[in-house]
Amino acid sequence: MIRQPAVAGSFYPDNPKQLKSIISAYLQQVPPVDKVPLAIIVPHAGYIYSGEIAASAYARLQSRRNVIKRVVLLGPSHRVRVTGLALSSATAFKTPLGEIPLDTEAISSLDSYDFIHYLDQAHELEHSLEVQLPFLQTTLDSFQLIPVVAGECQPEQISQVLELFYGLNDTLREMERNNHPEQPGEMVKNHFSNDGIRSTN
Repeated sequence: MIRQPAVAGSFYPDNPKQLKSIISAYLQQVPPVDKVPLAIIVPHAGYIYSGEIAASAYARLQSRRNVIKRVVLLGPSHRVRVTGLALSSATAFKTPLGEIPLDTEAISSLDSYDFIHYLDQAHELEHSLEVQLPFLQTTLDSFQLIPVVAGECQPEQISQVLELFYGLNDTLREMERNNHPEQPGEMVKNHFSNDGIRSTN
């Protein structure tokens, strides 16, 4: 199953040429940076509102575009009530720029936690993850995706997921706001409330 784009044409352009052009323009506005984070936090609004801020984070990844091979993408649920964390059974997520394969083996291993489960309805119309994908496709070469929708959960539960991938140089987690080498548990406490993901818009 391939997850189709739900907000192309509303949150961001559905025309591939226009989409590439607007993302490139955003990225070109960002001054060069030397340090590359292992994790980032980005907004999830429409590009007209948050594209420049998102680009300021994604531009930092470009020097490692051929190193990062996996992205753990966490976003809050807006349309479906989710208890814990929701996985997707899709094999790929599609955008106007093409398809992104999912790391189905890693995703399957997460299902062993009692607070993590497959719930495709949570992913079907969710924009918080989808709006990140064209930026990732532009700033990285080939990579696999681990998309996770967060609902009513504790910071410690999200920390458990992040710890599985902590310290892997080929894996990006969209959690960190800077390059401070704090541990996953502290990262989560800094950016998540007891009700789930804190808004970063």
